[in-house]
Amino acid sequence: MGRKFGKKNVIKVDPLAYNIGLLGESGIGKTTLAVEACSKLAGEDGYILLNIGKEDGVDAIPDAIYADIPDWETFEEFVDDVVENRTTDYKDLKVVVYDTIDELFRIAEPEVIKLHNRANPEKRTTSIKAAFGGFMAGEDKAIEMVLDKIWELKSVGVQIMILGHTKMKGKTDVVTGEDYETLTANLTNRYFNAIKTKLHVLGVASIDRSIEKQRKKQKVGGDKIIGKITDESRVITFRDDNFNIESKSRFSEIVPQIDLDADQFIGALEDAIQKAHDKQKGKKDKIEDVKEQQEKEKEEKVSEVAEQKKAEAAREAELERYTEKQLKDEFKSLLKEVDKKLLQPAMIEQIGASSPNELDTKGKLYDAVQLAKGLKDN
Repeated sequence: MGRKFGKKNVIKVDPLAYNIGLLGESGIGKTTLAVEACSKLAGEDGYILLNIGKEDGVDAIPDAIYADIPDWETFEEFVDDVVENRTTDYKDLKVVVYDTIDELFRIAEPEVIKLHNRANPEKRTTSIKAAFGGFMAGEDKAIEMVLDKIWELKSVGVQIMILGHTKMKGKTDVVTGEDYETLTANLTNRYFNAIKTKLHVLGVASIDRSIEKQRKKQKVGGDKIIGKITDESRVITFRDDNFNIESKSRFSEIVPQIDLDADQFIGALEDAIQKAHDKQKGKKDKIEDVKEQQEKEKEEKVSEVAEQKKAEAAREAELERYTEKQLKDEFKSLLKEVDKKLLQPAMIEQIGASSPNELDTKGKLYDAVQLAKGLKDN
């Protein structure tokens, strides 16, 4: 018998198979780049940009495919619709662009507060800091909700591209004690770290300026040294050896920096993937053949998971039709008609209950009824 755990990883060759993040100040062009890159990699039906909360970056981008997500309820509706109709209406969808992650957490927080107040009517609050007992429990709940919904889409083969804003932040080097500034996400550390750890690649867009020092005569006093911008360009940094830009890449050979350009962005990802692919031991298939095989495997998995999700949704809808008492009464009636010697082992194997007393949830009762019906019919 072979090993149950442990298998050799095979590099995925589609750039959109990875969790990608792009940070940058407002108006620098990250939304435009995301739309252009996704259009080229996935086609018009292969991506949807979520215009979340108070973001409106999509307004000036012609022909962008987007959905307005003003609040958490709409976000949940979007996720549910994609999952439910994955193999029909969204069969070509490959990636969702979250514009921005800042706003996704902002619309999640009121939902956390609502959940807290529903569960604790005697200890109502209007603050995320006080929700679920405080001590960051409210923020942790928001992180859990955001990641669960994102991963629900990933479970049916819809990948993520996360956009966010930047800010300069002061830090202290743990070794030297020296203070320095870094360009990082405009999110709380807790939210940012929760997202950053899930990303394979995080590019940070910024303006790279060449500044020349010049001497300017003053009417009074000595000359003044001023800086004059001689050149500037918009760039994306994937790796910064000076750690002044909080970027990230799990690809060791990704190019450190590119111009803020969709083709260069795609090229940087594809080049990094190619180099990682070439490092794999054993037989090296052509990357085009690997991509075709991986696409086929993904489609099969997506269909399987989508059908499973559809069955789960149908089960939940069916559950709503019954009260717990109705299910108990029906199961009690079925017990008189089925062979208990067959029912008990089936219940243990499929439901994890060895007796009717252990059917302590509505879901277990429903499953036991369906199991008993099946045995009765056979």
